[in-house]
Amino acid sequence: MRFDASCMNTLATSDYQPVPPRVSTIGRIGLCFIGLPILLWEMGAVWFDAPLGKGNLVIIALLLTIHGIFVWKIGSLLGLSAAWAGIFCSILALWLTQRPRSDRDWQTDVSKTAWAEVNGSMVTLHHVRNFDYRTPNDFTERWETRTVDLDKITGFDIAICYWGSPWMAHPILSFQFSGSSPICFSIETRKEVGESYSALGGLYRQFELIYIVADERDVIRLRTSVRKGEDVFLYHTNATAVQARERFMEYIQGLNELHASPAWYNAITTNCTTTIRTQRPKDKRMSWDWRFLLNGKADEALYERGVFDFKGLDFETLRKRSQINEKAKAATHVDMFSEVIRR
Repeated sequence: MRFDASCMNTLATSDYQPVPPRVSTIGRIGLCFIGLPILLWEMGAVWFDAPLGKGNLVIIALLLTIHGIFVWKIGSLLGLSAAWAGIFCSILALWLTQRPRSDRDWQTDVSKTAWAEVNGSMVTLHHVRNFDYRTPNDFTERWETRTVDLDKITGFDIAICYWGSPWMAHPILSFQFSGSSPICFSIETRKEVGESYSALGGLYRQFELIYIVADERDVIRLRTSVRKGEDVFLYHTNATAVQARERFMEYIQGLNELHASPAWYNAITTNCTTTIRTQRPKDKRMSWDWRFLLNGKADEALYERGVFDFKGLDFETLRKRSQINEKAKAATHVDMFSEVIRR
């Protein structure tokens, strides 16, 4: 068989360009499923964080239209992927320009951010919340300054608060001091007037983060005796005085940083539970457990790791004995609250 070299020369010198394979209908549908999480994130970012109010719906409709046109009109896989990536990167870049603020119209219970001064073993805490609640929305506002001696810290307890699903909860750490009242830390969303918590909105830049420093009669009694439908379990930990002091100072560093520079809350990465873990130095953090994310099961995880002083009880028995709602409701005398809930 003869091979004509002239044909080879013609191919080499021609303007021939390979045509990229077109995406089939099945391929387009597959790409839609793969890109669906990206599209959903984009829609959420626009809905929750774009500044146009109801006009955000127009942007979402436009996004859906553009994505649809790209899927059916762009023929190559590379071109389609580049188009989707371009939209995503544009929205992400705008989303990242948003900055947390400290000057919004805050709800009264989060209107002040706590901060602390450390002088040797003495720590002075400013804006300690100690409200007297009659109902969740009817209270006497009271912010206090308290000084504690780290040399007198004895340990800390953990309150786990449930308000609905058994899979989701809110932890509060309460540090105990010899000769003075406990100091509680509760990491929460800092809500504006008229704003309410949204788990979905918490995935975006909807809320700032706040460290509440409070008296037990405020932050724990609010959940046991004032709000309806909440269950609170109080666990005593095995932490030594040295360990408790270390954890206390981690909170002090965290709240001072937040007082100086606001930060975003995130329902996954920077929430009421994961922040407790990540505020620790990396070499001292407890190894990751999925129950820290679905934190309604966090008490079970901590029990298994020996964090609680369980006195030989199995977890279910300890949990039953640790519920404090009825005790808290019976603790009507101001100075006896912390003692009564621990009986």
